[in-house]
Amino acid sequence: MSNAIVHILNNDCPHCLEGKVFKEKNIFFNIGFPKMNPYCSHCQFKFEKEPGYFFGAMYVNYGLTVAQGIATYIIAQFFFTETFDLRIIPIIAVIIVIMASFNIRFSRLLWIYMFKNYSN
Repeated sequence: MSNAIVHILNNDCPHCLEGKVFKEKNIFFNIGFPKMNPYCSHCQFKFEKEPGYFFGAMYVNYGLTVAQGIATYIIAQFFFTETFDLRIIPIIAVIIVIMASFNIRFSRLLWIYMFKNYSN
């Protein structure tokens, strides 16, 4: 399992672990919508199995965003005297916007790895 997480964070192909899923080598700090390779450059593994394949990744992305928002709230509340200070909302919004590009890439990689054929 830990090897899979390392390969996901390295943007590796789930089939051969050599090629890259996204055209950008680094999935952490990129601006803009991600550009995926249609096939692995090493083994020709097709990443998008069918039209709409990544609709499920939207739910993974939503879960990541909610978790990051809750974590940001929990960390930020220690810096304010009131239990729910309205100044926390812009902080949460900034974190969500900053992490959006990473979340899209990470959720798609998770989705590909979850439905990879492990029998081969």
